[in-house]
Amino acid sequence: MKCTNKRITACCLILSVFFSLTGCGTSDYAMHYENNQQVSSFQLVQTDNAQTAEPFAADLCVVDSNVSNPDITISDVSAAGLFDLNELNTLYAENVNKQVHPASLTKIMTALVALKYGSTDQILTASENVIITESGAQLCGLKPGDTMTLGQALHILLIYSANDVAILIAEGVGGSVEGFVEMMNEEAQTIGATNCHFVNPNGLTEDEHYVTAYDLYLIFQEALQYDLFNEIIQMASYSTTYTNSDGEEKSLEIETTNQFIKGNYTAPDNVTIIGGKTGTTNAAGHCLILLSRNNSGNPYISIIMNSNTTDDLYEQMSELLKAVQ
Repeated sequence: MKCTNKRITACCLILSVFFSLTGCGTSDYAMHYENNQQVSSFQLVQTDNAQTAEPFAADLCVVDSNVSNPDITISDVSAAGLFDLNELNTLYAENVNKQVHPASLTKIMTALVALKYGSTDQILTASENVIITESGAQLCGLKPGDTMTLGQALHILLIYSANDVAILIAEGVGGSVEGFVEMMNEEAQTIGATNCHFVNPNGLTEDEHYVTAYDLYLIFQEALQYDLFNEIIQMASYSTTYTNSDGEEKSLEIETTNQFIKGNYTAPDNVTIIGGKTGTTNAAGHCLILLSRNNSGNPYISIIMNSNTTDDLYEQMSELLKAVQ
């Protein structure tokens, strides 16, 4: 009988603790206000070493729907976006979360992964895979056995948009194209670009190779953290010498594919084009991403995806940049 009473007492004690913790019942159970107790009302509102977690998007422009702007009229594009990097505002957004073909804007991610995991002075050697026969593919003419540094390859990749150099970089940094593409997709997830998927390092059309304009904004902004990337995307031309398979030096001179940098198109008067990347395939149309600054030096990222022609692309981009204040 004494044992039974102990069990009843223990059960009652357990139930009372349970209800006090869950807030059940009609009584209020205030926490003690003591500054020397780790769990107290005092510690909930004041502590000498209080810390808060920084939100993932604290330094990003965020958008989940279209954002109109009375200063902008754009049509016949799949997606477009304008992001104020200083104020962290989305000034314009049209279908920025729509999955589309990226064409050579893919090479921004290729450059980002190469800069993060490679060394600019490492020597890359071309394999048979640099031979690309797709009609219209931009090539610098690499042959198996040709060698150059990663730094040289990145210049050719971003300025001239050479597809064969993208393969050279992927195999040199990732061990194989497949291994490098896996790194691209992992890096995209890491920086929050979760609506894209890469199948190759150059952007030649494949069914499961796609991005969103917003993901490109995230990728481009991350790449801008690297000084060499910033330097290259501003260059109008580039000259270098690499070594062919016979050990002989071969000269290469290239010009940018960015028509703003070449001076063939002009931005609004209050906007200075710093640099960017172009992309063109039949599936993706004409694409362009830019870093610009206003007269006060504030930076902006602007994106046009799937324009019909080169003229349309640059006219639409100029229209988009009208919203820069």
